[in-house]
Amino acid sequence: MIISSAAQRQPVLRAVNALLKPSIAVRSPQRRHLAHRVPLLDHDAQFNSQGIPNLLSREGYDIAWTQYHSYLVQKLNALTAGTTDEHSLTRSIALKYARDPSKAALFNYASMACNNHLFFSTISPTLVPMSENFLKQINDSFSSLTSFRATFLATADALFGPGFVWLVRLKPPVDSSTPPLAILTTYIAGSPFPGAHFRQQPVDMATSATNVIPGQSPQAYVLSNVQRSAMGSAGRFGSESKGAIKLAPGAQDLEVLMGVNTWEHVWLRDYGVGRKRQFLENWWERINWDLVERNMDAGGVAKSTPGFRAIKR
Repeated sequence: MIISSAAQRQPVLRAVNALLKPSIAVRSPQRRHLAHRVPLLDHDAQFNSQGIPNLLSREGYDIAWTQYHSYLVQKLNALTAGTTDEHSLTRSIALKYARDPSKAALFNYASMACNNHLFFSTISPTLVPMSENFLKQINDSFSSLTSFRATFLATADALFGPGFVWLVRLKPPVDSSTPPLAILTTYIAGSPFPGAHFRQQPVDMATSATNVIPGQSPQAYVLSNVQRSAMGSAGRFGSESKGAIKLAPGAQDLEVLMGVNTWEHVWLRDYGVGRKRQFLENWWERINWDLVERNMDAGGVAKSTPGFRAIKR
């Protein structure tokens, strides 16, 4: 049987059309706009090509920042896609789900992304000394810079397992004898921000009446006690005023100024087992104290850093 040339062309045309249709009709999921992206650090280009001098090699920086933060962002985008949290800041997501066990994964990725960004954002490729004004703040709270350094590094070195150690400023009202600056430790991906979890317990929660229901969130506790504490609390500056931070019972309002990441993936590649202390001492020499002071003047990193979902410029 002889087949005409026109008939021979039909299967070919059908095959070509079958190949073309998917690319026209189906939108690749990789092209979807991603709400959360890896923030651009001030010295990102230099760190990417050379590492952080006397702190992390180029490969170490790539693991601790580029690869790891990309992983956190990928997880965040997967968990928030199509939800009301898709365009929220990582700090906002962490605070929103800090006491929600059903959203533990989302909290962990959001809080870790926020914490990791805070850690890297105050690192400088060169030595940036403290100003006299900030040094006075340190002396007032820790007696001396030497004492502050020794306490901070010892706290971070003694932290068993992954976590963060923060320099924070306590906000009024605090006891007049309480120093304004303090050291705060958080574990795993725990958030240092007020409202994230129960931070302080002035009484024994197991034996004292606290009006806290087991498993109750700070928000639920506040709502259940509004009537008891309503007197003088609803004014412009009251605890129930618009914009007031809802704190858990016994929690301390504070501002985060800087922090160090003690997770092993940050330092193990360059320093080896058992040498976290050397990493911490090298990190101390790369702190941008000018930026830390600016964080304090601005009311903490939450106000001085533009969001925690910065998009690469």
